[in-house]
Amino acid sequence: MVLVLKNDQMENLLPMGEEIDAIEQAFRELGQGVAMNAPRARLRTPWKEEGGQYYFNNIMGLVPGVKSMALRIDSSFSKEVQVAGSKRRVYPGDYIGLVMLFDMDTCEILALMDDHHISTMRVGATSAVASKYLARKDAKVLGLLGSGEQARTQVTAHLFVRPLTKVKVYSPTKENREQFAREMSQETGVEVVPVASAEEAVRGSDIVSAATNTVDPVVQGRWLEPGMHVTSLVGGDGFLPRKELDDEAIKKAGLIVVGYKAQIFIDKQAEFHDRLERGIVKAEDLHELGDLVNGKCRGRADEQEITLFKNNTGMGIQFAATARKMYEKAREKSIGTELPLDLFMTRRGDKAYSP
Repeated sequence: MVLVLKNDQMENLLPMGEEIDAIEQAFRELGQGVAMNAPRARLRTPWKEEGGQYYFNNIMGLVPGVKSMALRIDSSFSKEVQVAGSKRRVYPGDYIGLVMLFDMDTCEILALMDDHHISTMRVGATSAVASKYLARKDAKVLGLLGSGEQARTQVTAHLFVRPLTKVKVYSPTKENREQFAREMSQETGVEVVPVASAEEAVRGSDIVSAATNTVDPVVQGRWLEPGMHVTSLVGGDGFLPRKELDDEAIKKAGLIVVGYKAQIFIDKQAEFHDRLERGIVKAEDLHELGDLVNGKCRGRADEQEITLFKNNTGMGIQFAATARKMYEKAREKSIGTELPLDLFMTRRGDKAYSP
């Protein structure tokens, strides 16, 4: 039987600590050349209104250690808006977002899952794995830019890898950051305080996490202080050149690690692509998280170095690892809707020649 899982059924199903372990295993296997990750592919075309577009997203990868192959797809509409004087790319309305989980032993499809909850968990967990290897061991203060769902998992995931005692959160809408602070303080038991500017969130923090939907830089290098670890999420491409960090922030980083280096060049990702062309950073200065986890690139040099992790792309290995864990938890607790496997399987007979 094939399991169908909706977002609300997966909430609180997989503990963040287990998710972090699963993501770390996936990147370890990737760095060892065992796991496989295909570059993310996107289709965009102008649609419906000025500044609007139809958008299709395709991500796939496999993690042999858990016998898991996953394909994540999205079919949606997006448009550009102005928020507090800054450009944002938003995705209004209903959409299709699915993760298809396959078993590598049997070739069977195990599950069809909504992608939203899985996606926010895997992003937070990936940032936490990087911070586990790059942030100072005594890091206690998190400066957070953004108050959406991605920001929430940045907090919950980092709590598993560093002894945080305070989170300072800034987002352009005062009501949003205040509500976020109230809810996350109650959920985590950690002091979460709203602040009035991005600069206030950054200065004095040990870890800085930008989890925004911005187009223009929100982290200024002049705010960064010795010993900080910086994490950035937004992944722009040639169509939408989005950046969360200014040039000076890139220059100040003594060590830069990314999730998947090839995607920078495939997508012409703005955070690095034009800066590579301008000589602000060199390609050999960019290291992958899989190599960091396996000790193939160095970690933090000392307590004064500023380190940077760019969580630069959706990766199939993240979905393969997370979906497998989510599937196992759902099976244990008899959660989800079952569909007959024969609706999806092709039984090989005299006429079946593909693939």
